Amino acid sequence: MDMTLTSTPPDSQATTPLDQPDALTALFANRVEKTYPNGTHALDEVRLRIQQGEFVSLLGPSGCGKSTLLRMFAGLDTPSAGRILWWGSEKMDGADGKQSLSMVFQEPTLMPWARVRANTRLPLDLRGTPRAEADARVTEALQMVGLDKFADSWPRELSGGMQMRVSLARALVTHPSLLLLDEPFGALDEFTRNKLDSDVRNLWAQQAMTVAFVTHSIYEAVFLSTRVVVMAARPGRVIADVAIDGPEVRDEEWRVSAPFLAYCRQLSELLTAAAQGRV
Repeated sequence: MDMTLTSTPPDSQATTPLDQPDALTALFANRVEKTYPNGTHALDEVRLRIQQGEFVSLLGPSGCGKSTLLRMFAGLDTPSAGRILWWGSEKMDGADGKQSLSMVFQEPTLMPWARVRANTRLPLDLRGTPRAEADARVTEALQMVGLDKFADSWPRELSGGMQMRVSLARALVTHPSLLLLDEPFGALDEFTRNKLDSDVRNLWAQQAMTVAFVTHSIYEAVFLSTRVVVMAARPGRVIADVAIDGPEVRDEEWRVSAPFLAYCRQLSELLTAAAQGRV
């Protein structure tokens, strides 16, 4: 493994200039800004390209606009300036209409009056998917997250970690090309969070998805990602783009390895420099 750790400037993260998507670009942001009506300048000229099959974490302090940017990627908010493209198109399902995305929020946002099976099936019900096909997909998604034995449980009967698994299954049931996760495990205990991180990493590898993941945790970002995009606040902007050269299968040995700790130290130094206004 190459132990040379360098931050890649946003202008040179790939051979294609950042103001142009290429054929393998799943998600593209060019000079994206966000200013709210009250005058808050949340994002400033964010430029980012996420290639198909990457696992990219957005890392930064509270108030740096990570979640705002992710909401834009999900089509839940719009830029004040700049543009966002999905698979080279201004349509979220791509130019050919064959792509799709799903989002997992910070809270499970489950319907308390519905059982796990119905909660998981919700996106397919909204699409009008035939019940037989929908039920088969629900079974598949619950098996992916290890909850197939809890399909008939109520949300109140599940732990916080299990509820987040249901939320993840609900996102996976549509077979998304792009999965967006907005710090979904931040409120969980460390053991549960580490387990879910491992599960998400394995699902990403198995399902050949593209993932954009928002986190405050340096350790989580290094464990999960192929790239970590570091953001600074006031206003939110990209200050570094760090490729993580880790093993394909990541386990507890990776969490305590010298390369893992070196990446964590590098990202910590970048965030400290940003907090002190040195970048």
